[in-house]
Amino acid sequence: MASNHGVVYLRPGKVEVQSIDYPELKTPQGKKIDHGVIIKPITTNICGSDQHMVRGRTTAPAGLVLGHEITGEVIECGSGVEFISKGDLVSVPFNVACGRCRNCKERRTDVCLNVNPSRAGGAYGYVDLGGWVGGQAEYVMVPYADWNLLKFPDKDQARAKITDLTCLTDILPTGYHGCVSAGVTTGSTLLISGAGPVGLAAASAAFLLGAAVVIVADFNRARLEHAHSFGCETIDLSQGGSIGEQLEKILRVPEVDCAVDCVGFEAKGHGGKDEPAVVLNQLMEATRAAGAIGIPGLYVTEDPGAKDAAARSGNLTMRLGLGWAKSHSFTTGQTPVMKYNRGLMMAILHDRIKIAKAVNVELISLGQAPEAYQAFDSGVPKKFVIDPHHSVRN
Repeated sequence: MASNHGVVYLRPGKVEVQSIDYPELKTPQGKKIDHGVIIKPITTNICGSDQHMVRGRTTAPAGLVLGHEITGEVIECGSGVEFISKGDLVSVPFNVACGRCRNCKERRTDVCLNVNPSRAGGAYGYVDLGGWVGGQAEYVMVPYADWNLLKFPDKDQARAKITDLTCLTDILPTGYHGCVSAGVTTGSTLLISGAGPVGLAAASAAFLLGAAVVIVADFNRARLEHAHSFGCETIDLSQGGSIGEQLEKILRVPEVDCAVDCVGFEAKGHGGKDEPAVVLNQLMEATRAAGAIGIPGLYVTEDPGAKDAAARSGNLTMRLGLGWAKSHSFTTGQTPVMKYNRGLMMAILHDRIKIAKAVNVELISLGQAPEAYQAFDSGVPKKFVIDPHHSVRN
C-alpha cells in the first residue's frame, strides 16, 4: 500500500505535514462502502475557511487533516461505481453529498441530510461537517463518486488549464453563488466586502454575470490593488468616511443594487477590533431598498476565540431592523457547488473567465503548505494551490 502525507492541524497557528493513513473505502464511522473512489490530487487548495480553524476560531480538534478543495485523478473505484473510471480527471465539490436525500434531489447539496450524523451538510477536512478526511494530501477518498464528481471532458485540455479549473471545487462557485444570491445581472452595481480570494472570485463572477460596476472594499491595500488590476473599483476602508460617502464618489449615488459579504464572522472594524457583524450592518446600509445581500462569508455557531460571550455562541449585534425596513433579502450558508460547477467549467474551458489570474494563484508543494498558511494569514493577495506530488511546477 502506498504511503500518504497530509496537512494536519495541531493547535492554533500551527499546521504540519505528517504521515497519515492511506484512504480506505469507508465512512468516517468505519462502515465499508462500494460507492467511493480513491483520488490522487493533482491540486488541492488552501481556503480562507481553513484559516478560521487554524487561527483557533472554531472547535476544530487537533489532528484534523485539512483541505476541501480537491482536483485529481481517480486511481481506484469501489465495486458500486458505474460511471466514473480509473484514470478520469475530476473536480471534487467541497460539499460531501449523497444524491439520495430530499435536499440533494432539490439541488441543495450544501445541506445533504445523510453524510453528517450531527447536522445537515458535510465537507472534507472541516470541523463539525461529518468527519470526512481532508484532501490537502497525496491521496483522499471521495464517497458517492458517481454523484459527486465532475469529470473533465478532455484530460490534456484540463491539465493545460488546471490553475483555473482547481477553483471549481469551492472558490469560484462560492463567489458566483454570492453574486447570484444577491441578484447580480446585466448592468448591476455591486459592493463586495473583502478582497481575499473569495471576494476576488466574486468580483470575477460578477463580471461574467454582466455587472456594470464592481466595487471591492477592504483594509488590505495589496489586495485592493490586485482587484483594481482586473477592472474593479475599490474602497480602502482604512481611509475612513461612511460607506455611503465612498460609494457616492464612485457611483454618484450612496448605494448599490447588490452586495456580497466575503468576510464572515472574523470581520474587524477600524483599529483592528473584532466586530463580527460590522460587514452585515455595513452592507445593509449600502444596499438599496428591495436589494439583496449574498453571504458566502462564514458564520459559525461557536467561536471560542471571540472577545465577548454572545459572539462565542454565534450571537451577533446585527441591525436586522434596518434590513427589514429596506425589504432586503439575505442568502446564507454553504454553496451548493454542483448547482454551478459544470457551467463554470465550460466558461473556463472556453476562456470566458480567467479565475486563476483574478485570485492570483500560486502553485506550491505539499511541504510548503505550513509557510503558505502563515503567508495567507498575513494578507498576501494570493490563492495558494498545493501540488502534492511535485515540488513546484514551472
